[in-house]
Amino acid sequence: MSVSPPRIAVAARRIDPLAPGAPGRYTDAVVHVVRERPGCATVPDPIVRTEHFSLRRRGRRVELGHWLRPDQLDNDLAGLLAEELFAPGWLSGNDVFERVFTGVVRSCVDGPLAAWTTFYDNTLTRIRRCAHRPADAVHSSIAGFAPVYGRALELVGRGSVLDLGSCFGFLPLLLAERRQGAVTASDLSRGTMRLLAEVARARGTALATLVCDAARVPLPDRSVDTVTVIHVLEHLEPGHGDTVVREALRLARRRVVVAVPYEDEPTAAYGHVRCFDPDRLAALGRRTRVPYAVDSYHGGWLVLDPGR
Repeated sequence: MSVSPPRIAVAARRIDPLAPGAPGRYTDAVVHVVRERPGCATVPDPIVRTEHFSLRRRGRRVELGHWLRPDQLDNDLAGLLAEELFAPGWLSGNDVFERVFTGVVRSCVDGPLAAWTTFYDNTLTRIRRCAHRPADAVHSSIAGFAPVYGRALELVGRGSVLDLGSCFGFLPLLLAERRQGAVTASDLSRGTMRLLAEVARARGTALATLVCDAARVPLPDRSVDTVTVIHVLEHLEPGHGDTVVREALRLARRRVVVAVPYEDEPTAAYGHVRCFDPDRLAALGRRTRVPYAVDSYHGGWLVLDPGR
């Protein structure tokens, strides 16, 4: 089973990922995060001290210290936060999760763009490493999700691609680096799309970004060859999710690729609101009234072929 990463884009509608800030720290209305030197506690008298974090509260503000090195900064941070702070109940709520995540990234490396570029470079390197040597991959958020990206890359052929609900945009970056057609990432969060555009530019990757609701995309009918909807629908109520799939079919000339995790219960920390299994995914395919196929590979896949 693969579980989709947290929707950091939700928090990015309320914060600017690239806002100026003091070196080694991040502060907003809810959290204060600082980078600590090993053996030097910046957060005194913590409620809890874990392998990577020290935590306390001052009134309603969360104060978090960490001692992650720049080479450790990647999307496995989601798993560290979940396992050490959220699963035990020291912290709760998707909003706090997203803000703490952003704070750790921003405080780990001095300079907002440098911090995020380090995060993206490390994550993409480790995604590729897991894809090429899966037997060597340790259990982690990246190792769990790398096969999903690999399968998506196999299912998306040459031609233009629109990715709906891109969030951080790892998949659009991987697609763009293949240079097999124009790639557009889209998300409701203006801040996240601005961040992705800046990171793509810094990496020398040709990638367009679009700010929109996945259910209302301001593009003409049949405007791209393939539309991808990867680990998005579990974040949406059924009616909204069906609308997103119909919109993807409106936009795609050849194919729509949908991926979802299979879970017994929605993972609330990651913003999931519903579960899928093969039967529910097949029912979604039947409702579209276009040729479709459903299979399982680190979760569920629904491939719709309106161009067939």
